[in-house]
Order: sequence, then structure tokens, then C-alpha cells
Amino acid sequence: MRECPHVAELPRPEPTPLSETCPECAADGTHPVQLRLCLMCGHVGCCDSSAGQHATKHFKDTGHPVMRTFEPREKWRWCFVDGSIV
Repeated sequence: MRECPHVAELPRPEPTPLSETCPECAADGTHPVQLRLCLMCGHVGCCDSSAGQHATKHFKDTGHPVMRTFEPREKWRWCFVDGSIV
């Protein structure tokens, strides 16, 4: 893992999750695969293995650069801009 400039810009404390699951998948009637939490606003989205790829779509729509896994017992973060674990 490495630090990127986007991590320093994240709000502290981290935002409260806005939902327990991917709301876009729920609205579409699809099953989310691996959830992600946006560390700028708290949006919960599904990973790129899901049909909707809603976490990546959220990044493309908002520019919010860093997310973390929203899976139990996992503790990693990803920067979409840098394309790396941070």
C-alpha cells in the first residue's frame, strides 16, 4: 500500500455509509458482488464484478477518488485516479 495525494483530501472521520447495500443494484433487481464505500460521501456501490459496476460509475459521475471495501473483515482502500491500493 502507498499513500496518494487523494487520501490526504478525505474527510475525517470517514463518512457514514448511506446504505447497507448498493441502492442501484436494489433498484435494478440485481445482486451486488462485493460492496465498496466511497470515502468522500458514504455512497455504497458494487464492484466491477457486478453487472452494474456501480462503485466505478459513482467515481465517474462524481470524481470521488478513493473508496474502501465495505466487506466484513477486509481493510483495503482503492484510488480510482491512481489505479492502485492506497
